[in-house]
Amino acid sequence: MLEIRHLRTLSALRSAGSLVRAAQLLNLTQSALSHQIKLLEDRYGGPLFERKSVPIGFTATGSRLLKLADMLLPEIETAEREVARLMQGDTGQLRVVLECHTCFDWLMPVMDEFRKRWPEVEIDLVSGFHSEPVELLRNGEADLVIGSSYGPEFNTFPLFRYETLIVMAQKHRLAARRRLQAADFEGETLITYPVPEHRIDLIREVLNPAHIHFKRRSAELTVAVLQLVASRRGIAALPNWAIKNYVDYDYVIARPVGEHGLWSDLFVSVPEPQKHKAYVLDFVNVIREQCAGALDGIKLLS
Repeated sequence: MLEIRHLRTLSALRSAGSLVRAAQLLNLTQSALSHQIKLLEDRYGGPLFERKSVPIGFTATGSRLLKLADMLLPEIETAEREVARLMQGDTGQLRVVLECHTCFDWLMPVMDEFRKRWPEVEIDLVSGFHSEPVELLRNGEADLVIGSSYGPEFNTFPLFRYETLIVMAQKHRLAARRRLQAADFEGETLITYPVPEHRIDLIREVLNPAHIHFKRRSAELTVAVLQLVASRRGIAALPNWAIKNYVDYDYVIARPVGEHGLWSDLFVSVPEPQKHKAYVLDFVNVIREQCAGALDGIKLLS
């Protein structure tokens, strides 16, 4: 029997573009997702999509089921939101703080989609630079922070894992290296956002443990950081999604750190009263859905 979860699976496949990312988006193992798809294909007597096409190409059967998904899933989601409004009230406020400076670019489409779903919820970015955004949660000046996990004091929702890459000018002395090690940073100028060192993964996880001496210069905007890098004023450590266009256009080059790369996890943190609010949960879902399809090189967390 065709079920709602099957339609959500096909929709996730289209959005995510691969079995691996669709499984992450649905919080399933890849084997569980493959098993679900096999049962569907056995039921309909043929494949639903082309396994080797990138992005995924759907067969006539898969496309027809996707058409059904496009008709039914928005109605189901709308009904679920309306029920939540009836149970929890129909208004609210969501003041968002970014610990992650580079999140701004992908957050704008997320907020646009959220406003369509929850027009009665006032959502705003808490403006200005905040060296310790978690303090805004403690003081009741914000409702949600996108950044690190803050431990048991707050409720956290996992978003995705991303790799931090080192960006440098085309003719930088380290440009010939395929991967960088801690010793390569000795004496370098590291261009960062103006945040405490303990919040910079490269410094905390790589440079300080190896007792590497480096200089530091800061800029508040990603484009300013990259301009400084391109003009050979130093190097920077930035998320893979933030630099893709600049690397593709040869404005800068990027290199991974260490044998396995420098990976970090991104979370949404909220105080206890926000934990079960339907619009908060949906905001997290919108982030995961939008980023799964838009950001290269990320791994959704379950």
